[in-house]
Amino acid sequence: MKHLISIADLTRDDVERILDSAAELGEIDEKLPTLEGKLVLSLFFEASTRTASSFELAAKKLSADVISLKAAGSSVEKGESLKDTVLTLAAYEPHAIVVRHPQIGAPELVARYSNAAIVNAGDGRHQHPTQALLDLFTMREALCSGDTARLEGLHVAIVGDVLHSRVARSLVQALALFGARTTLVGPPTLLPRGIEALGCETSTDITAIEAADIVYVLRMQRERMEAAYVPSLREYAARWGITPERIRPGQKVMHPGPINRGVEIDGRVADGPDSLILAQVRSGLAVRMAVLQELLVARRALEVVA
Repeated sequence: MKHLISIADLTRDDVERILDSAAELGEIDEKLPTLEGKLVLSLFFEASTRTASSFELAAKKLSADVISLKAAGSSVEKGESLKDTVLTLAAYEPHAIVVRHPQIGAPELVARYSNAAIVNAGDGRHQHPTQALLDLFTMREALCSGDTARLEGLHVAIVGDVLHSRVARSLVQALALFGARTTLVGPPTLLPRGIEALGCETSTDITAIEAADIVYVLRMQRERMEAAYVPSLREYAARWGITPERIRPGQKVMHPGPINRGVEIDGRVADGPDSLILAQVRSGLAVRMAVLQELLVARRALEVVA
């Protein structure tokens, strides 16, 4: 694996290997020397709390040197292009670049102008592969006793703003690798045409979540909306919001964050006993450590053998 830009870059064996590594790394509290002498650049051109912090901490826990750059305060504010930013930073010879950008295809451009291993931390509404991996890891640990094979047959209902969600696209592809069933639920204006081709079902009826093992809630991404996709957030919450009345005891609930309480999810559900939201945050650190290790250790070892 040279880069991680899309779930399509991975086979089922690749995912299992990463999740197994994450399980091992998650049990280790101390700092590891695995990436000592490696330089990891973190380039975030969109706001982020969970992804940015977990990648930075993951690199540091593996003893890598880390440089973090955000659009605010950088030469991007002066009009510098992504290409010129990457060419400048490539002169430092980084070993990995973690990039989040509002434009689809930005990670591929970064890969074109750098020799580093590229990790897509979210590009537009295209892909967010490490989020899908940490979600699979969370599901495996919570519902499958750590056995990836038991993901087969799992039913996940993904609810909300699917149209603008890179998380949904990546997760549908990842679940399909393991034979899990996915149903996308939301207003017809927020369900992309033809998305069933990724291997999922769609429904505009919130009762479609009733049979699911996991209800995966998406945020309404108002920053990506150029038109009114729903009459109001209040009406959206009334028709598709996840409330205690709409889930059954034991039905697990997930959310990639950040949460809009009272819109897509009721606070009582987010904080309830069946919420896996904080488990997702914890999984993010272990999975991103595993991804960096896979790219910078396993890949280099294969290249030496070759």
